[in-house]
Amino acid sequence: MKEKREKIVGILGGMGPEATVDLMQRIIRLTPAVDDADHIRCIVDNNPKVPSRIKAIIEGHGEDPGPCMADMGRRLESWGADFLAIACNTAHYYYDAVQQAVTIPVINLIDLVADHVNDNYPNHRKIGLLASPAVAMTGLYTRRFSRLGIEDQWPDPDQQARLLSVIKAVKKGDTGPSVREDYRQVGQHLKQKGAEIALIACTELSTLGENLPLCALDAAEILAAEIVLVATNRKKLVDRADLTL
Repeated sequence: MKEKREKIVGILGGMGPEATVDLMQRIIRLTPAVDDADHIRCIVDNNPKVPSRIKAIIEGHGEDPGPCMADMGRRLESWGADFLAIACNTAHYYYDAVQQAVTIPVINLIDLVADHVNDNYPNHRKIGLLASPAVAMTGLYTRRFSRLGIEDQWPDPDQQARLLSVIKAVKKGDTGPSVREDYRQVGQHLKQKGAEIALIACTELSTLGENLPLCALDAAEILAAEIVLVATNRKKLVDRADLTL
């Protein structure tokens, strides 16, 4: 019987650029390979010109990123992608715009991570969130966790502002000691609030690779693992339109 062709992943990236490179590095690390040809093919639109999610969601006066992301998805499909992934948690607020623009499946990172937490940590019902304030404002994880009986815990306003400063620093290329210390302090704050584990739900924070003072799961790592499984035909991907790979 002929072996199935490996799938090609199309990645909507650039939100931010370093986070997209970090995701690709994770994909490479998680792929079982002994030679170049063993790695999966990625078609990447590392597009930092996607309208700002912070301006659109938090500040409320920015351009809608949805049409740009939808166009990226269409282009990736036309270039040969079999399925898509969005390398940004916050950008999943525009997930439907992308899925409706293409005929191939799009991994829903929010659903993927929520199910991962529920399946692998059934005794942990209080999850701390390390993410952009836009993720809190849109309720992306809150709604999904709530359906699973999981309580999401967020930093207090002053600590959330501190975390946003960390995210903005990473976007500028600053990953120095003071930025990392601020990040650790926010993690300590969540631990003191009673979070049992923390979810790193911002791809900028993922790039820091910092040891936090409580057990932490990384959405970027979960996404990379899913991409490898789907691309190598070890998992079927079903999207909201009941498309399958």
